[in-house]
Amino acid sequence: MSDIRALTVRQPWAGAISLGVKRVENRTWRTNYRGPLLIHAGSQAEQDAEFPPGVEPASSPVLGAIIAIVDLTDCHYDAICCGVWAQCCLWHWRLDNIRPLQTPIPCRGSLGLWRPNPETLTQIGVSSDECDR
Repeated sequence: MSDIRALTVRQPWAGAISLGVKRVENRTWRTNYRGPLLIHAGSQAEQDAEFPPGVEPASSPVLGAIIAIVDLTDCHYDAICCGVWAQCCLWHWRLDNIRPLQTPIPCRGSLGLWRPNPETLTQIGVSSDECDR
């Protein structure tokens, strides 16, 4: 059984991650997990999302599907914002090596870090080598 995890993120933030423009995910909780992380676009979008200057959200975001694979490389608490996407006084999850999926994989998300089922991993084409890093 692979140990790859997934994280559900509301749109338009999930789309910004998959495009490689958002490399920090803000959370109220920390994680010790490091490694490949599937980005799941939640089934609802945040209506009043504000983007940094010069960054535009996708016009028709995908909902309810896995849309990217990233590497979660760091998680730190910061009382001082460490970048344009970081929010003060939250845990900052550092996302690197962003690989958007050519075809979104519809599936149900969950709260927290969750383990996708084997069928979903097969649809994504994630190799056992990538899961076991």
